[in-house]
Amino acid sequence: MLHETRETDMADTQIVAEGLYFGEGPRWHAGRLWFSDFYDHAVKSMGTSGDVRTEHTFDDQPSGLGWLPDGALLVVAMQRLQVLRETPTGFVVHADLTDLARFMCNDMTVDNQGRAWVGNFGFDLDTAIRSQGMERVLADVSTTNLVRVDPDGSAHCAAADMAFPNGTVITPDGDTLIIAETLGARLTAFDITADGTLANRRVWAALEGIAPDGIALDAEGNVWVANALAPECFLVSEGGRAVRRVQTTQNCYACMLGGEDGRQLFAMTAKGADKQVATRERAGRVEAIAVESPGAGCP
Repeated sequence: MLHETRETDMADTQIVAEGLYFGEGPRWHAGRLWFSDFYDHAVKSMGTSGDVRTEHTFDDQPSGLGWLPDGALLVVAMQRLQVLRETPTGFVVHADLTDLARFMCNDMTVDNQGRAWVGNFGFDLDTAIRSQGMERVLADVSTTNLVRVDPDGSAHCAAADMAFPNGTVITPDGDTLIIAETLGARLTAFDITADGTLANRRVWAALEGIAPDGIALDAEGNVWVANALAPECFLVSEGGRAVRRVQTTQNCYACMLGGEDGRQLFAMTAKGADKQVATRERAGRVEAIAVESPGAGCP
């Protein structure tokens, strides 16, 4: 259960960019906020003034983003279950996850050694919700694997029986991975061993009634969580204690800490996650609010 420690912060976020379909996978990189716009089939970036530009376009839905130690951009291709790698002549397949991932891939983080950790849906969520209803879906979640992609592009099952593995962060020391299990209503932590094997699986924070989507780690060791079921983003400490809660204008699907001092919380919001809703109009937004602690670790 999420335990409140102080009043909800009702300060309004500032809308800094509009006109997206569905923004996801935000990452602060080289002075700009990078993110995927699913249904525009594009990776975009935004400057501190709110200027948005398209960096790359794809014939797939892009999702998670990250950079290898040599600076090459990695992009998750959701439908093809692949991780793509930028080269001087274009993008190539860095890893094929078809033997390990189910339905569509989603968020990703890349650690300082160049290992990518990639989540996936596990099943057709939109169809299941329409046919069964959210309550039934949550009562009988189809689990799947968290996938680790090594720098050589080889793919490995990092953890099985994950309930919609999604937003992921790695602590600054590289020793702990924290991941949002969106349909498990929890943040789950693992120890990362020297060879990349995950150990000591544990619940980092139980979040009853919340669907944690994208997450971001701050310098105090707390985690910002985008709640896909509500217009909010909240900061939680290990054990599930809410430190701060911020209200957004629409449901919040991802978040990232960045800006010149790392103390801007960026929230990706939309009217809904269902493709039929998200593609009806360009209602997706980037919202922002100043926070106390800067970002830390691998987002």
